[in-house]
Amino acid sequence: MFSSNFFFRWIQNLSPVRMIFLFYFLAAVVSTALLALPVAYQKGVSIPFIDVVFTAISALSVTGLSTITVADTLSTTGIIILALIMQLGAVGVMAIGTSIWLILGKKIGLKERRLIMTDQNQTTFEGMVRLIKQIFLVLLTIELIGFLILGTYYLQYFPTAGEAYLNGFFSTISGITNGGFDITGESLVPFQNDYFVQFVHILLIVFGAIGFPVLIEVKDFLFAKYDKRNFMRFSLFTKLTTTTFLFLIVIGTLFIYLFDMGNFFADKTWHEALFYALFQSVTTRSGGLSTMDVSQLTEQNHIFMSFLMFIGASPSSAGGGIRTTTFALVVIFIITYARGGNSIRIFKREVHESDLMKAVTVTLMAIMTVFISVLMISIVEPFTLAEILFEITSAFGTVGLSLGITGELTTFSKILLMILMFIGRVGIITFLFMFKNNKQNGKFHYPKERIIIG
Repeated sequence: MFSSNFFFRWIQNLSPVRMIFLFYFLAAVVSTALLALPVAYQKGVSIPFIDVVFTAISALSVTGLSTITVADTLSTTGIIILALIMQLGAVGVMAIGTSIWLILGKKIGLKERRLIMTDQNQTTFEGMVRLIKQIFLVLLTIELIGFLILGTYYLQYFPTAGEAYLNGFFSTISGITNGGFDITGESLVPFQNDYFVQFVHILLIVFGAIGFPVLIEVKDFLFAKYDKRNFMRFSLFTKLTTTTFLFLIVIGTLFIYLFDMGNFFADKTWHEALFYALFQSVTTRSGGLSTMDVSQLTEQNHIFMSFLMFIGASPSSAGGGIRTTTFALVVIFIITYARGGNSIRIFKREVHESDLMKAVTVTLMAIMTVFISVLMISIVEPFTLAEILFEITSAFGTVGLSLGITGELTTFSKILLMILMFIGRVGIITFLFMFKNNKQNGKFHYPKERIIIG
């Protein structure tokens, strides 16, 4: 009784950030246990426990890096379990918990709202419950439409309706959650000439990576009465996110083509080159699915794609990385400072200094994390620095693209990648707040002194 009461008191005293980490840890344990069940595997198939854990963490962080071939390893039950874990990872532990509380008729108190705010990377308590309801409404609607479209379309590719709709179900979940897993054994390479399948997946990846608040605002605008639309204004977050997201897709498509213009794209028609480059640009946001063997691209392209994966998706989305808004704020800050400006102004709005400080902190910490990870893995692995960088940014950005070295990594490297996937999913700021000291700073200040910079 004493130990039980002590445990619950300890839980109650945890900060929201530490409690979120505890919930994600418990979710990882449960996910691992589910994937370790014999029923999750095909008859006569078993894999090392480290690969079970790696697959569970990769699904929970919606990354898609895998040391196994899902099509040759998991049973139908295992595939469904994997899809459910990706769904949990995409919407967040607290979103699932809140939904269960609402279904059971429980009241969502202040502490629960703080947890939701932390998990969804929000800045205010206001509208937390509505946010969760809207996320599920938008997500499940898109998933249902995607499932029906892809499942029906796949009837021409698979011998039975069951296989077609199973692939449609898994492809939709993997796309919208940016999970990156596939059950074809070749990602989307079998559909490299089917532009309809590619276009549907591009939409699913974008919907999952652009951020749930953006989708909700667009939904509210589209379904608002005509006379009210004139009075609706998109938030600065939505404007900045959408602009940066589209900019990165266009720039990514252009440079992926240019870096391999004389190599992979040399014998491709204009529409083949366009869809190959476009899909790779979109999937580096956090998708992880691919219509080609990315190892065929040049090393310059691998490094450029590593940069795109490092940026990752948007905040409050299913993706990871430093996030698109972080990248945008840092770039705008550099340009503003070079021009002698004192404040960051975007779309006739000024950015809070605390948000700018967060953006710079996230970028610097992410660069240090990636650099140290590359150094550590390069010590124990025989692969080139470009291959290691690609694998690490893929894990940190929760993308899931690989040059084919994941299965050959040592246990040490797999554990490091799992940590990176976890950090990429919850975010650098949330991870840093794990170590935050709750003690208030004193009201006194030390004398200030200038330091020579640059």
